[in-house]
Amino acid sequence: MSDSDLPVVLIVEDEPDVAETYKLWLQQEYEVRMAQNGDEGLEQLDADVDVVLLDRMMPGLSGDEVLERIRERDLGCRVAMVTAVEPDFDILEMGFDAYLSKPIRSEQLHETVDNLLDRSEYDSLLQEYYALVEKQATLEATKSSAELAESGQYDELTQRVTEMRDDLSETLGGIEDDSDFIATLRGLSDDEDN
Repeated sequence: MSDSDLPVVLIVEDEPDVAETYKLWLQQEYEVRMAQNGDEGLEQLDADVDVVLLDRMMPGLSGDEVLERIRERDLGCRVAMVTAVEPDFDILEMGFDAYLSKPIRSEQLHETVDNLLDRSEYDSLLQEYYALVEKQATLEATKSSAELAESGQYDELTQRVTEMRDDLSETLGGIEDDSDFIATLRGLSDDEDN
């Protein structure tokens, strides 16, 4: 967080109108920084940044390349890809925390930023689990059942999600499915707030 005590959101978007719209939606609740390309985004990235909203297709450094460099810096910020690029199985190798397909609505952007800030409070195992579940949900929403069934990568992802859910269930006690898991985490977060 920054000196303002508001969470810091960095918007890396090459379309000025889109970036300005996101800023207008978010500026009441967050300190918002804006960058028009990947290089500028990396220049503005520091330990104060909590969430990065990153366009995937930009001139110069692509969002994918910026994401790689963000993760190399290990600053602990959450990254949401906000893009018109339809997700494919290549997302399994990417280190993002959320994937939003344009066009997006204000509520969707707020919910994503809020969820990413909540995730920042959980330990690395929970963060890894959330990231994997997000990738699984993204693929399930955009790929046919046949494509999913044919993908060994998707099968490995599904197995890893199940293994991690079982491990977390043991740690947190009695979680049967993702709904129980999320409810348990929200309960933990509420307990911490009180």
